[in-house]
Amino acid sequence: MKRNIILFVSAIMMLGCNQPKSAGIRTENLDTTAVPQTDFYQFATGGWQQLNPLTDEYSRFGSFDKLGLENLEQVKELVASIAEKENTYSHGSIEQKIATLYNQSMNMERRNNETDINAFINERNEMLDAYRAVAHNRTERSKILGAAMEYGLWMLYVEADPGNSSMNLMQEAQAGFNLGEKEYYLDTDEATIKIREAYRAHVARMFGLCGYIDGEQSADIVLRLETRLATAALNNVELRDPIANYNKMSLTELQDLCPQVDWTVYFEAMGCMPDSISVGQVRHLQEACRMLEDESADDLCVLFCWQMIDGAASYLSDEFVNANFDFYGRVLSGKKELSPLWKRSVGIVNNVLGEAVGQMYVKQYFPEANKQRMLTLVKNLQTAFGERIQAQDWMSDETKALALEKLNAFTIKIGYPDKWRDYSKLDIDPSLTFYQNLQRAAKFEQDYSLSYLGKPVDKAKWYMTPQTVNAYYNPTSNEICFPAAILQYPFFDMNADDAFNYGAIGVVIGHEMTHGFDDQGSQFDKEGNLQNWWTAEDRAAFEARTKVMEEWFNSIEVAPGVHANGAFTLGENIADHGGLEISFTAFANLIKSGKANLATDSEFTPEQRFFLSYANVWAGNIRDEEVLRRTKSDPHSLGRWRVNGALPQIGAWYEAWNVDEDSPMFIAPENRVQVW
Repeated sequence: MKRNIILFVSAIMMLGCNQPKSAGIRTENLDTTAVPQTDFYQFATGGWQQLNPLTDEYSRFGSFDKLGLENLEQVKELVASIAEKENTYSHGSIEQKIATLYNQSMNMERRNNETDINAFINERNEMLDAYRAVAHNRTERSKILGAAMEYGLWMLYVEADPGNSSMNLMQEAQAGFNLGEKEYYLDTDEATIKIREAYRAHVARMFGLCGYIDGEQSADIVLRLETRLATAALNNVELRDPIANYNKMSLTELQDLCPQVDWTVYFEAMGCMPDSISVGQVRHLQEACRMLEDESADDLCVLFCWQMIDGAASYLSDEFVNANFDFYGRVLSGKKELSPLWKRSVGIVNNVLGEAVGQMYVKQYFPEANKQRMLTLVKNLQTAFGERIQAQDWMSDETKALALEKLNAFTIKIGYPDKWRDYSKLDIDPSLTFYQNLQRAAKFEQDYSLSYLGKPVDKAKWYMTPQTVNAYYNPTSNEICFPAAILQYPFFDMNADDAFNYGAIGVVIGHEMTHGFDDQGSQFDKEGNLQNWWTAEDRAAFEARTKVMEEWFNSIEVAPGVHANGAFTLGENIADHGGLEISFTAFANLIKSGKANLATDSEFTPEQRFFLSYANVWAGNIRDEEVLRRTKSDPHSLGRWRVNGALPQIGAWYEAWNVDEDSPMFIAPENRVQVW
């Protein structure tokens, strides 16, 4: 299956400090005209929404995005200062690679002049002509497909074997339909049909920019073939089942499953030879392979050509960049303006040379003391989670013991890796075009992934860079990871009291921990193996309780006639729920111990501030188009519902804010979610 890394935000707080503390609540972020018992999200974040209106650049802008922007500006300072001195660095140094890549990305005049579209197309036509010539020959077409980097009907990558988490395994996943979610190709509601029509027009436009005179016909072919692939694909809910998406087999078994490809030849051309593979989505791969024989070579080459164009568009001339934005930005997300070139350029450097930039970033912005404080906080949250596991009356002692073992076996990664990635084999050459250097970078990444094949899993490897404003839980390594960049306000405020910091960072750290015990993570044992450790009765009780969560979110109308997808967002909603319960327990323990550091200058009680700081993490504005897109594609609930959907399930919130039966947000205790 694909790497099941669940993304969330987390941060750092300071414990055991005797300095005076502020309440941390910024009153300008509140909307005091709203009634908290009626719409807590509006009360807690309405002021923030007014102070941070959506600009044309964004389809969504929230607290998370605001911190991301501040962080991007920090990274820009680092990268731009290096880029100014490009000519002073020796070729092959990290500084030269950063400088060349950034300067080439920023130089649109050169990109406009050097983008010889005829050369771009001719290069691809040579590849496609080679495929057409051998399409009838299984061995020869397998060789070309295996060597291809820029197109394909499925994807391959190397990561930990879910059935044997100590070893890496070749893994396959569905691909080939560029809109990503199968619903875009199949749903018949008015909004989706409009997107589909706009996509077809976009494909035709891009073919036209490349000089093809049959753009309209080509667009029809692309849409037909992508629809065929999407129809055979699993939907996002089905992709959440780790057992159904783990199908390990030998190459002989793979050959029997999909005989249209000579897999030995394919992998030889790819530069590797696995002895086994996990086919993520069997039905999709079989359909994709059947297409190699029952679709014409000409039609397949149209699809392959489109994949090349679509993958390159953001890195070519202005006309390609702008056309690409018109669909993916304006139509699909509702954005009105392309992000400034410097933001896109910093993003590219981050993507290609992430840990090299990260090493510079942590030296500048992340003191070692922060890492140690974070480790202390995580330990406190683990203790509280252990207490909550012990308190669950629906779980047997046998399963509780194994749950506690898994909790205590977490690998905790804070700030930055202990060892940094080596980029010495990546050659960024100033004499090449920007796009040619990005092709080199893509090949470098592919080789890096394949270098792990058949080897033990590197437990020190990070799946995010230190300058990434995000965090994750990885089930196959049973690890929680908090990059340096996320450890800032509004998730942590060094000057705020424990109520604020437990409500913000404490909850989000608890969220990451809970991912080890959500509907997906709970199927992996303490070693990260996909193995059942539950009694049948406990698993049934767990699923019955999480079903309440699923149905509750299914009932939420996120737009007129559009409901949230409770099954798709279940893991994130369980993690929000667990994070709130765990962190509030830890906060209550601190108060009982007499060690809580609490402000005395607030009109709100400590318990109220806990929930206000949590809500402020999810403050934001969002466009209607983005609401629809994220409802289809994002496993996280929308920000409003991470507050108004989650808090009515938490008993402590009712007590803190005096929420009674007359409140529109009230849920009877017997109908609330009760898990973790």
